[in-house]
Amino acid sequence: MYHFFVEPEQITGQEVIITGSDVNHIRNVLRMKAGEEVLVSDGEGLDRHCRITEITPDEIRCEVLDTEAARSESPVKFYLFQGLPKSDKFEQIIQKSVELGVYEIIPVETARSVVRYDDKKQKNKRERWQKIAESAAKQSNRGIIPEVKEVLRFDAALDYAADLDLILIPYENYKDMKATREVIGTIRPGMRVGIFIGPEGGFETDEVDRAMKAKAVPISLGNRILRTETAPLMLLSVLTFALEA
Repeated sequence: MYHFFVEPEQITGQEVIITGSDVNHIRNVLRMKAGEEVLVSDGEGLDRHCRITEITPDEIRCEVLDTEAARSESPVKFYLFQGLPKSDKFEQIIQKSVELGVYEIIPVETARSVVRYDDKKQKNKRERWQKIAESAAKQSNRGIIPEVKEVLRFDAALDYAADLDLILIPYENYKDMKATREVIGTIRPGMRVGIFIGPEGGFETDEVDRAMKAKAVPISLGNRILRTETAPLMLLSVLTFALEA
């Protein structure tokens, strides 16, 4: 079943009105007709099973058949603080982490980040990043579209994460797998968990020290050194599987 997102104000009682670029997609790409059914999410965790009642050039009107809480959402809100990588790696990280259930993605400028964005370029990049998040959310039947925030410097990112329930920072020099399992075992439904991932070259020692002073907990991802685009996906996969199981 095709999946679309709308704003809450596009829902009135038992009717949903789809507007914007999705109208062209439904009419001219998918060539859907009145009577066909779609899944519509409000971006706030509710899914609506709908039947199309009317198709016009400007909007798609749908009748709500059933409403339920989005089953695809993780019981834990994961905030990914990703050190900015080179080239298009960040786009891949956004796409896959959204598929794996991340709640919010915060790009972070660290000491070893090669990429730097001025305000204009960051605005354009962020718009593209958000579109990638939306596309991935639709593809994976998410109940929300995770937000990609503006780029933060490392210390500002630590401040942003300060009120989370737990902050994890995978670190290649930390090898205690037993302690890592114990920390992961403390995560419970309803928690908000931050995950800090370094760019190519990882975090500087001083950054890890500052993170630990800000109550971040170092963990190990095993005996191998993972690429910056692999590490968040590996950790999100482990956490999501453990919590959803």
